[in-house]
Amino acid sequence: MSTKEDILKKYRANVKQQFDMPDLSDIRAITYPNPLEQFIKMTESVGGHVVEVKAGQDINTLIRELYPDAKEIASNLPEVTIATRNPDNVDSAQALNGTDVGIIRGTFGVAENACVWIPQTMKEKAVCFISENLVILLPKSQIVSNMHEAYRRIEFNDYGYGTFISGPSKTADIAQVLVMGAQAARSATILLLP
Repeated sequence: MSTKEDILKKYRANVKQQFDMPDLSDIRAITYPNPLEQFIKMTESVGGHVVEVKAGQDINTLIRELYPDAKEIASNLPEVTIATRNPDNVDSAQALNGTDVGIIRGTFGVAENACVWIPQTMKEKAVCFISENLVILLPKSQIVSNMHEAYRRIEFNDYGYGTFISGPSKTADIAQVLVMGAQAARSATILLLP
């Protein structure tokens, strides 16, 4: 028996009273008359940046304008032609160290907290966390109001991994001083696609 199974066996043996799961069918989660507008507002409030892409606008040119000094750009998205690194073709996650801009695709966004669901679609998911700046491509039609709606939409692919990302990494643990980029990207830009 594994250590994990041994620990779980001990927990189960000491359960004195069991409770049924609560009925969640009647939860009235927050909704917004304009989820897209709320998503943009929340993204900016958590330190993110939102750019609405116009129909026909070249995202490669737009990203170059947003990050003119970027030398190392990582992406496996077919429409991103400016990438210098592909997270599908590196030998290890460490090879992505030094990435100035990581460009990934979000499936949907959540208006109440500015989270974006990012399923793993690349071999090395480290690009989502190791990049100095993160750019997330997100269709603006794919915004839900709340996490209840979001959890119903989550799907996993063959990698079996996904994460919610909301704005750049930040912490205020030490002396209550806000530090951006503490554990991951220093900036997060959502490109809202038509």
